[in-house]
Amino acid sequence: MGPLNIIIDDILAEGSKTRNNEAPPKLDDGTLLADAMSSNSISPEPEKISLQDLAATAADQKASHEEYLDLLSSYPVVLVHDVNFTFFSRPELIADEKGNILPALTDKYISGAVFDSLHNAVKRAAIWNYLGRLLGLLGSNPEKAFRPVILQELSSICHLEYNRAQAEFRRQVQTATGTNWFVRVSKDDGSGNPVVRMKASPEQLAKSDPQLCYMLHLCQPDTTASKALDWIDKLSELHKAHPSEREKLVGREAQSLAHLAVVIGFIHDATPVVSMPSLSRKKGKIFSSRIRDLDAELSQLGKEVDLLDYATPIDNLLEPDMAQCALDALDQFVKKKAGTKIGFLYKDLVEDCLADLENQCQQAKAKLEKIDYTAPPVLSIPEKQEERVEQRREKEKTRPSHSSVYNITPETTRPKQPDNVPAMTFKVSSKTAQIFSTLFMKDLARGSVSWASFTAAMAELGFLIIPNSGSVYKFVPPTSMAVQKPLTLHRPHKSHIEGYLIPIFAQRLKRTYGWTEQTFVTSWWSQWVG
Repeated sequence: MGPLNIIIDDILAEGSKTRNNEAPPKLDDGTLLADAMSSNSISPEPEKISLQDLAATAADQKASHEEYLDLLSSYPVVLVHDVNFTFFSRPELIADEKGNILPALTDKYISGAVFDSLHNAVKRAAIWNYLGRLLGLLGSNPEKAFRPVILQELSSICHLEYNRAQAEFRRQVQTATGTNWFVRVSKDDGSGNPVVRMKASPEQLAKSDPQLCYMLHLCQPDTTASKALDWIDKLSELHKAHPSEREKLVGREAQSLAHLAVVIGFIHDATPVVSMPSLSRKKGKIFSSRIRDLDAELSQLGKEVDLLDYATPIDNLLEPDMAQCALDALDQFVKKKAGTKIGFLYKDLVEDCLADLENQCQQAKAKLEKIDYTAPPVLSIPEKQEERVEQRREKEKTRPSHSSVYNITPETTRPKQPDNVPAMTFKVSSKTAQIFSTLFMKDLARGSVSWASFTAAMAELGFLIIPNSGSVYKFVPPTSMAVQKPLTLHRPHKSHIEGYLIPIFAQRLKRTYGWTEQTFVTSWWSQWVG
């Protein structure tokens, strides 16, 4: 069945007049990055950060995940990329104790891969939204009795996001570079999901393959966020000394490693700033317990959804209207089975948890002041699935008409660019103008921009470029810009912005600073010397 799928997909791609099969042109790197480095535009991260800085980082991550969700629903090329990552990293592709591997190319797992791609994107956005709201509560100088409650919840959500990012990284490593170091056991986890275990200690690779050794340490369940920081630092040092090592990674490994590095770095920065307490087994479980239950419910639906009419093979999503139809079908399926759309499930989760947090804070205050406190009535969550679904359907009848910020279809009402940002133009060199033209052009056959060229172009605009953990970089705008908001971006694998990454970078720049292709004007002098 696998070879047949490949043949069919090749035939469809060759005969399609609507897919983009043109190889993108490359831009010349020139010496722009060297110029940027010599002008001190790349600087180390400041040692001390404030609560305001921490909140800005969380807001940037929230925006990044929301924008990525929007791109999944708006750009089929981004959706196909993500679905392929999910499809080819499934644990069924790992050999079991007898060395058996399930077929790599089979229609059975395609619908679930589409579902998981959208579900995971919504979940990430919701987690960072909630995390940012918690930091906002701390920044508003809450009453003394409130702080311990908020801080314990913050500790819980940070560990939740670390565990999620670590599990995603492990999923990619165990089906790519580290595939020979994992085994799929015959028994599942009780919910029908395969269980994968590491075969041996990573230390066996300390000398022969230090990169894989560090990555396997990051995959181990007993590697906490604080321990993980050491392994991330070791990887960063290795990549600086031997850049070719990073290029050995599979693209999806590098991408998940960057996401994990962001989470680890955030927890490292947050711990001293907010005096974050240790993780508690009983306290601070408002959000983590509810998202665990919702995740289990939706994961089961992912096994039941059928999107094969639109996504067989996966690249069929690139054909006109196929991606839109698949997302509409997914939305309606979840609404039928769960009582409302997936976006509203997570929107309600965040709002309900914040309401519960408020009640816990008031209870803590009443206990401290030794006064009576009666919590306002809240909508209880039925234990039975049928009752929960019916409760959601009733709520759906009174819901406002506007979409959730986590909507998986393109009709989202989220603003496409910052409000009240005056139109700006920049006179730039011809090379820099070409770089931004490539990023913002609407033609499907977009080109390719090297990371060196992009970094140098941002430096020419006056941005301060601060390397963070791993391949994560913060771009801080000059004081002359109207929007004083830093932007965090990941250096792409193979150090080229192309394919699905082009609309991602363009969307982030447009949403953050209001830039378009018309923002950049080539100066008269640069036309002659550029």
